[in-house]
Amino acid sequence: MTYQSAMMRTFAAAAAAGILAAAAVAQPAPPAGGRGGRGPSVVSPEVKPDGRVVFRILAPKAEKVSLNAGDITILFTGGGAGDITGTNISTVMPPAPLPEGGPEFTKNDAGIWEATMGPLPPGAYRYVFQVDGVRVLDPVNTRSAESNTNMWSLFTVPGAEMMDTTDVPHGAVAEIFYYSSVLKTTRRMHIYTPPGYEAGNQKYPVFYLLHGAGDTDDAWISVGRANFIFDNLIAANKAKPMIVVMPAGHQPIAPGAGRGGAAQMPTATVSPFTNEFMTDMLPYVEKHYRTINDRQHRAIAGLSMGGGQTLDIAFRHLDMFADIGVFSSGATLGGGGRGRGPEAPASAAAQPARPDWEATHLADLDNASLKRGTRLIWLSTGKDDRLIANTRSTVELLKKHGFAPVFIESAGAHSWFNWRNYLIEFTPQLFQAGRQSVRNGTNPGSRLPNNARDGGERRPASHPAP
Repeated sequence: MTYQSAMMRTFAAAAAAGILAAAAVAQPAPPAGGRGGRGPSVVSPEVKPDGRVVFRILAPKAEKVSLNAGDITILFTGGGAGDITGTNISTVMPPAPLPEGGPEFTKNDAGIWEATMGPLPPGAYRYVFQVDGVRVLDPVNTRSAESNTNMWSLFTVPGAEMMDTTDVPHGAVAEIFYYSSVLKTTRRMHIYTPPGYEAGNQKYPVFYLLHGAGDTDDAWISVGRANFIFDNLIAANKAKPMIVVMPAGHQPIAPGAGRGGAAQMPTATVSPFTNEFMTDMLPYVEKHYRTINDRQHRAIAGLSMGGGQTLDIAFRHLDMFADIGVFSSGATLGGGGRGRGPEAPASAAAQPARPDWEATHLADLDNASLKRGTRLIWLSTGKDDRLIANTRSTVELLKKHGFAPVFIESAGAHSWFNWRNYLIEFTPQLFQAGRQSVRNGTNPGSRLPNNARDGGERRPASHPAP
């Protein structure tokens, strides 16, 4: 755990202790009475079989309790992703409006506040309570997740085979700390190893999976359910066993640079993250893990900011990566921005222009020998995502230089509903011999509906089972 995340956990616990009476996880239904001076028992969240979720918090002296849960409320604002891959379950919520400020909490005579939402579609959700305006983690929920600036309580709604915790062999996830020679500090990444890795001596292909601007290297494991997705795909023989590396995409802020989570070098022709990735991260993995260290056994993908970082790394070092995935993003030197939320105000300080992405990456874009070894370039963005125009222009740019990217314009917007789907669709296509992502070459494309346009572009209305 990083110092920052440790401090977040400490602060959240202190805030909860200062506001709430002691509460403990107990039997499935909370009794109305007390328990010998320890206060009433509380169960939260309670996920019901039909997908409804009950949130509870003991705060007898509070005047107002509300819920902060962007992963849920996005469903009411057009952020669903159509059908969940591998199921017949739609993430589109019923057309009932969400009350302003979220679901209404009521307090019983024991001082327990309660609200119900849903039914919610299968997936992982982050949330916190607001108790009289103070942000509070759920004190009886031991599961948590990080974002770039906060800690969150976490729960899952089961029902999607490829995301659920199922009775299959499971891989392991390690929280790895390494010293970055570029940043002169200790850094963290999460690494998934497939079932059986510890007991054998086999070497594996490696997949580098990057997170978005709002998250940390914890996100793909917590809210992204990535390790369970890999377990289920491997068990079903839909994906090859692989090592998956999830690095920290944010970098320390330069003094005086302001908020943003990355060293501020807007006019640099090499992204600071690309420099650290190639200098420290990739060499560490290939030294300490049993990886197959050639181009045909390396893949890279990322969402939003991580998608922009993926394109920067891949098209500076195309000799090292054969499979490339871009989720809700496009070609920008510093990485993709957020796909939802307010635009920057007109009064905001003007930033120096970024170098032209095409010109900066021209050597690899026009290298004919590197094109021949590029197996897969796969992009997907929701039709309601503000970054969709950037994705489309990136697809056209890649076609212009002789590549044949697979493009899926999915339903929905900038949300984890889409990113988990994209991971389920993309992963089975990795490390498949005999395919190329160049024009006039072989391009089997995605397993999604085959209403393809020229160059591999596909625009399905929904995501059937792979």
